[in-house]
Amino acid sequence: MRAIILAIGDELALGQTVDTNSAWASAKLAELGVPTLKHMTVADELGPITQAIEIAARDADLVVISGGLGPTEDDLTRQALADALGRPLVEDADALTALRRWFDGRGRPMPDRNRHQAMVPESASAIPNPRGTAPGIHAALHDADIFCVPGVPREMRGMVEDAVLPHARQRLDAAGVARVILTTKVNTFGAGESHVAELLGPELMHRDRNPKVGTTVAGGICSARVRSEFASANQAQRELDDTLAQIHDRLGHLVFGRDNVALQQATVAALLDAGLTVATAESCTGGMVASMLTDVAGSSAAVRGGWVVYSNDLKQSQLDVDPDTLAAHGAVSPQVADQLATHALAKADADLAVSLTGIAGPGGGTLDKPVGTVYLGLAQRGRPTAVLLLNLIGDRHAVRNRAAKCALQALRLTALGQPLDTLQWGQPVDPATA
Repeated sequence: MRAIILAIGDELALGQTVDTNSAWASAKLAELGVPTLKHMTVADELGPITQAIEIAARDADLVVISGGLGPTEDDLTRQALADALGRPLVEDADALTALRRWFDGRGRPMPDRNRHQAMVPESASAIPNPRGTAPGIHAALHDADIFCVPGVPREMRGMVEDAVLPHARQRLDAAGVARVILTTKVNTFGAGESHVAELLGPELMHRDRNPKVGTTVAGGICSARVRSEFASANQAQRELDDTLAQIHDRLGHLVFGRDNVALQQATVAALLDAGLTVATAESCTGGMVASMLTDVAGSSAAVRGGWVVYSNDLKQSQLDVDPDTLAAHGAVSPQVADQLATHALAKADADLAVSLTGIAGPGGGTLDKPVGTVYLGLAQRGRPTAVLLLNLIGDRHAVRNRAAKCALQALRLTALGQPLDTLQWGQPVDPATA
């Protein structure tokens, strides 16, 4: 059994809204052992929607269509489905009653336009929607079951769980098909995708392997995605666990978490486990590190505070950066990164302090210090301050974001007692000789 997900709406096709519905529905279907062949996004145009439904129904056993079930002129999913089925739209009495009850329960008259939502193709049936006004629709075309669900995420998820998943499970049981798909991802930061793939090795990443392992990158986070597909849940979990153990063994402390665990969450957890406190001193990142750390609930036990010292005069007045150092080496230098971290550590009376000073662009770069040059300082109580040179690529947002994440990973590695050279994007620099 295979599925295709259609997402309907101009706002999706134009990129004005990110389609999270399709990803969520695919993940839920995968838990049942139903793989999704593809996602299709279609604008609010009757012909293309009808054509997409016809194609999906020929290629898949299950088609889930989200969006286009509202009461306005551009809500065309029900008519497109009727055209694909070759049947007229008819009014569903139960759906109309539910609509009227929904408005009555809120003390509002039902607009005449909403009556259109009770229309379904003649051979189809309406699906109750206790969470909103738009009933869903269930139909059959070729050998495919088609489910039209609302585009509002809360309503869509409820209807998928109430109607789509039970039907899919029933169909699998009737066919005697036993298949379980388990997925997870292992997140790393500090090495490029090619290096991560090299560490994993060809045997783990062979395309015919089960569980299947692949890599993806987003926002500098390189993830090893694992898909385990077997006849039973026990076997799928056992094989998944074995593959995950191999991945962790090969990637080591580049790994900071799985699935939706954010780097800042892993960093705060490591600081709390080690009983360490931290201060921040930021120039080019403008407080991003402090913001990321304090986004994590419970971070107040680890985060002492921080400084945003964008200008040279504030570097001097707030964190005692030597004006001669600034004059001799410039604000973007290992010497300034060293002083920022060292003085922030002392002033905050923290166990660790991290500093960032760099050129985020788009202007300001030179031949010696191009855009993307960032120095990271890490001070520890009772130890010499370490400085790393980061050569980061991308636009201003990407440079700042990656620099902040490098600081988080450096703090995490230090809290775990790991060397900073695990962070492969950082080249150690000695401020005394630079």
